[in-house]
Amino acid sequence: MPALPSLISMMSQLIASPSISCSQADWDQSNKGVIQLLESWLNSQGFQCEVMPLPDNPNKFNLIATLGSGDGGLVLSGHTDTVPYDKGRWKSDPFKLEEREKKLYGLGSCDMKGFFAIVIDTVRQMQLSNLKQPLIILATADEESSMSGARALVDQGTLKARYALIGEPTSLTPIYAHKGIMMERIQVTGQSGHSSNPSLGNNALDAMHDVMSELMLFRQQLKANYRDTSFVIDYPTMNFGCIHGGDNPNRICGRCELEFDLRALPGMSNQALMAEIAAILPRIEEQTGTIIQLNSLFPDVPSFYTSVESDIIKACEVLTKRQASTVAFATEGSFLNQMGMETLILGPGSIDQAHQPNEFMALDQIQPMQEVIRGLIERFCLQLNEQQNEE
Repeated sequence: MPALPSLISMMSQLIASPSISCSQADWDQSNKGVIQLLESWLNSQGFQCEVMPLPDNPNKFNLIATLGSGDGGLVLSGHTDTVPYDKGRWKSDPFKLEEREKKLYGLGSCDMKGFFAIVIDTVRQMQLSNLKQPLIILATADEESSMSGARALVDQGTLKARYALIGEPTSLTPIYAHKGIMMERIQVTGQSGHSSNPSLGNNALDAMHDVMSELMLFRQQLKANYRDTSFVIDYPTMNFGCIHGGDNPNRICGRCELEFDLRALPGMSNQALMAEIAAILPRIEEQTGTIIQLNSLFPDVPSFYTSVESDIIKACEVLTKRQASTVAFATEGSFLNQMGMETLILGPGSIDQAHQPNEFMALDQIQPMQEVIRGLIERFCLQLNEQQNEE
């Protein structure tokens, strides 16, 4: 079996294997190449690897690589896909790892292919022949678009562990909570006609004005009624992202669409919020004589929360010497929690570099992340925890 490549070589090969996921078909790619690399490297370290095509997309794959056995253990999780890139705005080829000024540049360097290279390089340096609980490396598909990889794992119910770390870029700060996110579209259908005579049509823009007025009132009510001071933006947010309607000033607008997102605090139900919004619309339909439809652009992502009293949160606070915090961006954390794992988000690199031209991971992030990984494996896989000792 060939020798395991160096950390930098692994990171370079992962970045050189394009795996963009996107709602636009002309950008969307398979992640098969990345999965095959990870499978090969983890097999060489004694992991039992299961490659799982997504039920609704046979060109996308999850990988579960397991070392050891037991009903507890630790999952080290990351996503294999990247976002699209801005052509012409990179100083170097986004698919070729390049080191400049003590930084490693490349698409996915911090978000989050570099994490896999760091994990595998750390594992190879450890003596893991006497695991008390399993170590599981999880690689998912399509986190950057639909999160269909994580959703498939929840549906399949085969992944079992007690603790999980997702290595999203957090500048090595432990993250125990983030908001949920919903992306929605409201479509108003009226009747087009000549603008010289309003009675010839029914203006969908006028009705959308009423819809937006009600949504803005609802937004203010959310802000007044829900607060969580652990977040920088400590209330639920609703953003009107884009609006499209009509085609000419001298035609009555026959149809108008509004797309918005809603980010709920932990403890709030996405489904309940959508039910409240849906209940607003029939009255406006009746008053305006239009047809109003509410549809999701993507399946919602629930908010994420793990108690700060969790053993893995406390362990990471000790290992990083940083207090656990919250973030605004969404992750697969809520899906791992649904599978029964106490989960936190902690990884090398900064979210400020993610989704940007010239994405990079600073070299000085690598060793501290390896120390965290090593410490967690020792704590949750090589030692029996207190509850098991009592049993």
